[in-house]
Amino acid sequence: MKQIFEIKDKNIIDKMMLQSEYGTLALSDGEVPYSVPVNFVYDGKVIYFHGSQNGRKMKMLRAHPKVSFSIVESFSLIASYFSSTEELACPATQFFKSISIDGEVNIVEKKEEKVKALTLLMQKLQPEGGYKPFNDAVYEKMLKATAVLKIEIKELRAKFKFGQHLDETRFNMIISHLESRATNVDKETIEMMKLQRKII
Repeated sequence: MKQIFEIKDKNIIDKMMLQSEYGTLALSDGEVPYSVPVNFVYDGKVIYFHGSQNGRKMKMLRAHPKVSFSIVESFSLIASYFSSTEELACPATQFFKSISIDGEVNIVEKKEEKVKALTLLMQKLQPEGGYKPFNDAVYEKMLKATAVLKIEIKELRAKFKFGQHLDETRFNMIISHLESRATNVDKETIEMMKLQRKII
């Protein structure tokens, strides 16, 4: 990873991890890789997600708990002519934020921690409430039938690509094209471009 794209500020990383709705879990049975998107919640230290007690994912995790986990937030597609007049395809790209994690999955066994994880997940995905708390007796069977898992983070890398590496001319060309196209995503991208430019 080019150092200019790397993000090390924990506050920025934590904000993205707290706000992202889902990530992609990558695992392996020792021979065949497998990846699956999962809703998750981050408590500041570990990543929680849930699923069925059975199935391919659980079988693989029990045998091989080391995983990779990625989170991506996409921004504007940048057409090749947004930053070049040479009529080449090469400059075409997309701006984005991404986090890649290497870790190890542990199955949560204690009821208290299951309740904590599922409560955090609901607070994130349904902040308006409208459901009984998980310590209610109505959830007893569900808690036993549901697998709650946590990823212990071993290594984390964050990359934000918003044209930080471009010279002033190309950088300003892209902003001009984004201002002309003016979608909501383009407006958000311009804000991120200017912010990242200030940081470096």
